Amino acid sequence: MNLGLSNFHIWIIFSTLFHLLTFILVTIHALHRRRNASATILWISVAWFIPFLGALLYLAFGVDRVPEKGLVKQVTNQFFFDQRTKRHQTDDSFIVWHVDYKVHLAALNNPLIKQLNLLLDKINSEHPLIGGNQITPLLCGDEAYPEMLKAVRSATHHIHIQSFIIAQDDVGKKMFEALKQKAKEGVQVRVLFDRFGSAPAYLRGFFRKYKNIPNLEIAGWTQANIFKRQFQINLRNHRKNLVVDGKVAFFGGVNIAKENISTSKRPAIRDYHFKVVGPLIHELQYSFLRDWFFITDAPPDTLLRAEYFPQTQTDGTVNARLLDSGPSNPSYLLGETFFNAIILAKTQILVVTPYFVPSVDILKALRSAARRGVDVRIILPEKNNHRYAGQAARSLYEELLIGGVRIFERAPPFIHAKAMLIDDTIALVGTANLDIRSLELNYETTVIINDETTANQIKRNILEEIEQSQEIFLNDWINRPTVQKLKENLSILLSPIL
Repeated sequence: MNLGLSNFHIWIIFSTLFHLLTFILVTIHALHRRRNASATILWISVAWFIPFLGALLYLAFGVDRVPEKGLVKQVTNQFFFDQRTKRHQTDDSFIVWHVDYKVHLAALNNPLIKQLNLLLDKINSEHPLIGGNQITPLLCGDEAYPEMLKAVRSATHHIHIQSFIIAQDDVGKKMFEALKQKAKEGVQVRVLFDRFGSAPAYLRGFFRKYKNIPNLEIAGWTQANIFKRQFQINLRNHRKNLVVDGKVAFFGGVNIAKENISTSKRPAIRDYHFKVVGPLIHELQYSFLRDWFFITDAPPDTLLRAEYFPQTQTDGTVNARLLDSGPSNPSYLLGETFFNAIILAKTQILVVTPYFVPSVDILKALRSAARRGVDVRIILPEKNNHRYAGQAARSLYEELLIGGVRIFERAPPFIHAKAMLIDDTIALVGTANLDIRSLELNYETTVIINDETTANQIKRNILEEIEQSQEIFLNDWINRPTVQKLKENLSILLSPIL
């Protein structure tokens, strides 16, 4: 029977039915597992208002594969830990650093440090509080890169480096040429980069140029593979660590890119990095090797070798603790640590972060701290490099200001540093932002420094940020333009995918 339908009408009917089908499937899948209500509503709306593309976006970003992907990493982490324990028992030359340098909490005199670490002993027992460290703050790439390159060029046995962003620019090339030279000298070099963060360099073939150099191994971190029906690109490795010969290490927020170096035309983006000498190096070493094992399936016997964990000699007095967070750890690990640090504060909380969309609990804790008389200050960038993330953060200003929290927007250059300072005593520093991605999705490195001298060095940097900032006042903020309010409130709805 000919209904007189043209090809165009047939295509409209077919596409409409297909859109309805994909919308129904996305809705059912989104409701299948209990999750954040705003995220669920967001993805159902995206599937309805953006035909076809909305379903693809949900497939790539919205499907909650975090538990199953995290479970795979958790299983490999446990296997690697078991192999480490076995090595401890069978190889006398393999030092048990987390036993030899573990700080006994009963001996601590500072109640704030003791209370926070009692909690961390329960949720982060694999990484205890380690004593005997020297930790030197390095401001921006201007201070970090020369020290990192000096360490690389002095290597005699191995170099292990990982970064979220490795750029194909002068800074990236300079680092890789130094790594290439050391590999030619017989030093074992391993490089781990995140394929999402380093996508421009990866797609342009930057890493392939160094692929066939003896002693130089390069691996890209990804948990997305279309051929294996793995579409999740949310689970990114955001760590930025460097370990040289097991004798010196670096960690923090500085990526390997030219934006981190000052020129005659522009200053470097503001960031905090740290140099470590002492047993904390072995914690960072183990973290790298565990990630390397997960991505490459290299035999544990080739990674858990005594020469990667040499006995350290240091006059350091800094107690510090590694917090390796990610979907393979309990989902509350990083968030609960920040939350408890905030509620334990008695006098002051200083927060520096480029992206600020924390959990409801952390927002309440910050407001509560301010109301009980704690001096709470949050420093954010005036101009964010991710527009919607910046607008989402601003949508939270009013409730924080009403609660007594002070907010400062730092003038350019962009501030990429991540730090939380509690009572001039405890500093939480590393790669984690105070946003949902860092708290729940990314693999992050945070070091909790329990030392007043180092904390005050970090505080000097934070106070310098405040000097270059404009404070936001409640009366002025309430009277901002309506269009601005609408943009901010719309952006916060996108927080699950920012």
